[in-house]
Amino acid sequence: MTWEAYAIRYGRHERTAQSNHLLPLPDPHEAMPLDYYVWLLRGPDGREIVVDTGFDAELAEKRGRKLSRSVGDCLTAMGTDPTKVRDVIVTHLHYDHAGSLDIFPAARFHLQEREMHFAVGRNMCFHAIRMPFEAAHVIAMVRALYADRVEFHDGDAEVAPGVTVHRVGGHSDGLQVVRVETARGPVVIASDAMHFYANALSGNPFPIIYDLGAMAAGWRTAKKLAGGDDSRVIPGHDPAVRDRFPPVPGQNGEVVALHLPPVG
Repeated sequence: MTWEAYAIRYGRHERTAQSNHLLPLPDPHEAMPLDYYVWLLRGPDGREIVVDTGFDAELAEKRGRKLSRSVGDCLTAMGTDPTKVRDVIVTHLHYDHAGSLDIFPAARFHLQEREMHFAVGRNMCFHAIRMPFEAAHVIAMVRALYADRVEFHDGDAEVAPGVTVHRVGGHSDGLQVVRVETARGPVVIASDAMHFYANALSGNPFPIIYDLGAMAAGWRTAKKLAGGDDSRVIPGHDPAVRDRFPPVPGQNGEVVALHLPPVG
C-alpha cells in the first residue's frame, strides 16, 4: 500500500544558527529559523494517520514561539477532521510534538514504551533533560493510557500496511522515526532525529541531546530506512522542506507533498 505524505507547518521560531548546532560555527550569529511541523498521511483507502500533534497558542506564548495557526485548523484546511482521526503517531513527548492530544478524541496514540518510561522516570529530576517536556502533555498521555487509547511499541513496529515506526533515540530516549511507503519509494519522517538537513550533512547535531551516539547513528538509520536516498529523509524542523517539495494548492506554501519528487 502506498500513501500520500504531507508536511504541515504550524509555527516558527526565529533564532541563530548556533542555536541549532552543538559544535561552534564559523558564523554563530547567522539567522537560521526553525519551523514547526506536523505530518499527515493518507492511504488509498481513505485512511488517515497524523504524525505528532504540535502545541497550542497558550504554549506558544509561554515559550515565546510563533503559532501560524492551530494544528486543528491546519488539518481542517486539508480536509481532515481531527475528531475523526483514528491513529496518531507521537514521535516523542517533547512539547512541540505532543501538545495537542486533546483535539484527537477518537485517536489511538502510538508511542515507544521507552519514551513513556523516560518522560516519567529519574531523568526528569534534571532540569536540562526535562526542559523540552511539559508535565501537562505527559499527564495527557497518561490519561489516554488509562482510557485504553495508547499502543506502545518496542523498537520497530507496523502501524498500518506501508507505515512503520522505528526507535532511534538520541534526542529523546524513546524517539521514533516513521517510514511511509509512497509512490516515489519509502519516505522517512525523521522528526527530531534530524532537525535540519545541515545537522546530518555536517555531523554537527542539534544541541538538545540525551545520547549523542544514538543521535549520530539515527542519521544513518533514517537514510537506510529511506533506501539510501537522502531526498526521502525529511528533517523535523527545516524550513528548506517547504522549498524542496511541491506546495499543496490553496495552502499558502504552508503544506508540501512529500510523496511527490523534489522540486529543488
